[in-house]
Amino acid sequence: METIVQPYLFFEGNCEEAIDFYCAKLGAEKIMLMRYKENPGEPPPGMVREGSEEKIMHGAFKLGESLIMASDNCCGEKKASFDGFSLSLSLPDEAAAKKAFDALAEDGEIQMPLDKTFWSPCFGMLTDKFGIGWMVTVAQECM
Repeated sequence: METIVQPYLFFEGNCEEAIDFYCAKLGAEKIMLMRYKENPGEPPPGMVREGSEEKIMHGAFKLGESLIMASDNCCGEKKASFDGFSLSLSLPDEAAAKKAFDALAEDGEIQMPLDKTFWSPCFGMLTDKFGIGWMVTVAQECM
């Protein structure tokens, strides 16, 4: 079995909205959603915040060949920050990169507009409306 690293994103109550956004804007494919109320076991008392029954306990979607997992953070303290990492989205050409960048930038914040760099004909960085950092790039072939 090969080693695989997959991102797991914890949202603050808007996981389903985020997955639907990535499906609509980036062509992601929703693989599964399991709500807290569908948990086959009983969580320990106080483990899941009251009122979280409809929130996402576990979700998964594919973006290209990558599987991204996600859920709503309904356990313990709220943490509304995605600081410290970005998802890198490599696309085949500049038109695809611009389309994805513009879609992710809706109600988000651009840190670096798409432009040519020494490593890519098209690269930009932004934070989407859910607080996820993205680096959008057209990858050049390795030498």
